[in-house]
Amino acid sequence: MASLTQQPDVAASEGKGSCLCGATRICVKTISKNIGVCHCQMCRKWTGGPLFAVDCGSDASFEGEENITVFSSSQWAERGFCNKCGSHLFYRLKQNNQYIMPVGLFEFPLDFVFDHQIFIDEKPSYYCFSNETKNLTAAEVFAQFVPPTGEL
Repeated sequence: MASLTQQPDVAASEGKGSCLCGATRICVKTISKNIGVCHCQMCRKWTGGPLFAVDCGSDASFEGEENITVFSSSQWAERGFCNKCGSHLFYRLKQNNQYIMPVGLFEFPLDFVFDHQIFIDEKPSYYCFSNETKNLTAAEVFAQFVPPTGEL
């Protein structure tokens, strides 16, 4: 899930967090304050609902890496989780090593703003959000991020 905001991304200097059990600790050099939600079927299966996430760039470090299991969920991305408690840790784009991380992992509120939703055409009808956001369909997301050759 990429950061797709209309307004400029505002980044805090650093973000720190952990999984539920604390076996894996995360430190990112920059973290977007713009929260996005992904409604794709894969994210909903992974999280049990929509994925609330923030763009953390490519500079992420992990303590307890031995506790991270990575699943290659597509040609272009992989998902990481703590193999001790099952917490979802990241969605990582393989091409540029960009980490998209669940916002709930981070310890301190960073004045996050919920401003975009992707795969809006896959959102089930049993929930909705009242926030006004930029909404992109699956086709619009792929048109923005998939190179013309179709390979990432």
